[in-house]
Amino acid sequence: MNSIRHLFHNRNFAGLILANTILGAAFPIQLVLGGLTGLALAPDPTLATLPSSVQTLAGMLAAAPFSLLMGRRGRRFGFACGAVLTLFGALCATQALATQNFMLLCAAHFLMGAGGASYQYFRFAAGEVVEDSWRPVAISLMLSSLLVAAIVGPQIFIATKDLMQPTAFAGAYAATGLIAVLGVLPLVIVRVPRPQRKDSDRGQRKSWAFAALRSPAIKRAVGIAALAQGVMVFLMIPTPIAMVSNGLADTIASDVIRWHIVAMFAPSFFTGFLIKRFGANLIAMTGLATITVAAVGAATGVSPMHFYGSLIILGVGWNFGFIGATAMLDAAVSEADKAAVQGANDTVIALVSTIGAFAAGLVVSSYGWVVLALLSGAAVVCAMLVLWSDRTSSVGSS
Repeated sequence: MNSIRHLFHNRNFAGLILANTILGAAFPIQLVLGGLTGLALAPDPTLATLPSSVQTLAGMLAAAPFSLLMGRRGRRFGFACGAVLTLFGALCATQALATQNFMLLCAAHFLMGAGGASYQYFRFAAGEVVEDSWRPVAISLMLSSLLVAAIVGPQIFIATKDLMQPTAFAGAYAATGLIAVLGVLPLVIVRVPRPQRKDSDRGQRKSWAFAALRSPAIKRAVGIAALAQGVMVFLMIPTPIAMVSNGLADTIASDVIRWHIVAMFAPSFFTGFLIKRFGANLIAMTGLATITVAAVGAATGVSPMHFYGSLIILGVGWNFGFIGATAMLDAAVSEADKAAVQGANDTVIALVSTIGAFAAGLVVSSYGWVVLALLSGAAVVCAMLVLWSDRTSSVGSS
């Protein structure tokens, strides 16, 4: 406990975790808004998840550039740039609702997705400002800060969604812009060290980053993180749409998302300690198994309790899978290579998430929630078999 207090007395870690908490509050708001405003403005119901899908696509495209930018200009500069993009996206979204412009709404979510891509590197920055032995705990605690965002974000949505009547939901978008401005203020006290890199090595680092994905340890870490994130997105994004389509109120959908996000980040208070005790690989695989349980639960019905239960279990599974995989990757690469490899890692994760986001809208509108849930479970089971086979082959050949 004294060590954890010492961790929070670290000025850089404290600034990072406060900034991440504030900026992360926009995530649940954007998640609910993407589905509901998409459903309201889309010319066809199958396009209702397009704003959220475009937001995920932007995250994929911006992941590697942000990582490289941070490698050259520093974490703080990269986070500030992300906040500016989020602010502009929020302003565009309010205008899109005022003019009933679906394409502008998609463009707004693209900007917010690009800005949000920078926030993903808070977890890596946390490990860079603490002692090596505490890196898994720092990474885990950094993600736990989003628990506050999970609780506060939906409340902000409920409090602001009708503030700019008669334009429904415009006030919630405006609130995300204000959050972006407030979130960069704690970064004033933050100083994250940058790895020393030779100019002559830059091109080599970029090409090696993708070649490194063939390394068994790195490939496994990236695969688990991408699977956990992709399936989570596949189930989470269409949840508000599925709930409203089954006669449930948008406030209940917002509350389900709130508890899902709470479940995503609440375990982070102890996930890092579990990793130190049992190892990152075991925790990550436990997370994938838990996601499978969530998918099976989601397929059993469409009552509020089914949505609450399955999304909460999904959040816990994502936490173990994603944090475990992040710790695996952190341990597998050198300091000098981290900017490039982390960018490649988050690009792959965002690519899988983008495919899941686009596919989710088509599947839920064409085949329904139950089929979507069953496909999620089947995908995780198949992937776990492949990961287990690869691990067995690696051990047998060593």
